Amino acid sequence: MTLLLLCLKIFFCIIINVLLGTIRLVVVVKGKNVMAALIAVCESLVWFLIVREAVLFDSSTLLEYWAIALSYAGGYAMGTLIGGICADKFVGGNVKVQVVTSGKNDELLESVRDAGYAITVLDVNTSLFGKKKYMIFSEIKSSQLTEFKELVYSLDNKAFVTVQETKYVYNGFFKK
Repeated sequence: MTLLLLCLKIFFCIIINVLLGTIRLVVVVKGKNVMAALIAVCESLVWFLIVREAVLFDSSTLLEYWAIALSYAGGYAMGTLIGGICADKFVGGNVKVQVVTSGKNDELLESVRDAGYAITVLDVNTSLFGKKKYMIFSEIKSSQLTEFKELVYSLDNKAFVTVQETKYVYNGFFKK
């Protein structure tokens, strides 16, 4: 029973540890170093306490060693999964979206603007394939990306869309 409780404790503590590590890395990339340092303190503390407990456990069989190792590995894998999901959901930010339309599409431009997005439009008069197109640039909140893409694809299902994370944005307009 003691081994089972230890394995469960290891599993869940490592999930928390890896989740914190994932969020810390995302926060560092976004330039929020003080927040990252605070997360690192919590992350280190959780890791130290649970590893100390695992190392001090008096295991007498190979099965007990493997149970502890698999609890750690399982927690690490689950923490990576949950950390990635949490980072996407809760660590906001901005993304630069670039759209190349499949042809001249004034309705698309109007609809994107009517939806409240600020866009910069370049008129692409010639291309290798000879069709006139628009190149649209927009800086949006990452939480609005799905809505933005759905709007674009509803009016031009062949549009070429690229998305890049943005570290800093100065000035400009953002949809509320």
